[in-house]
Amino acid sequence: MKTTYTTAGTCARFIDIELDGDRIEEIRFIGGCTGNSRGVAALAKGMPVTEVIERLKGTVCRGATSCPDQLARALEEMLLKKAS
Repeated sequence: MKTTYTTAGTCARFIDIELDGDRIEEIRFIGGCTGNSRGVAALAKGMPVTEVIERLKGTVCRGATSCPDQLARALEEMLLKKAS
């Protein structure tokens, strides 16, 4: 399953996400801090989606969100679409 998530409140504008079943296959942030976003993507690769959500949801940077938090929100949306 693939999606492009439009972020809100972060330097990254979009997140491209590809899942292989219930695991992260690939993540690519468009915009934002390259080193940080590549690091988050590399750490999440191969992990179960639910574990990534649990670890990253609620992480804040500027304001009430962050790129990792936006990733968690995007993954939650993907799970909801998959369930329906």
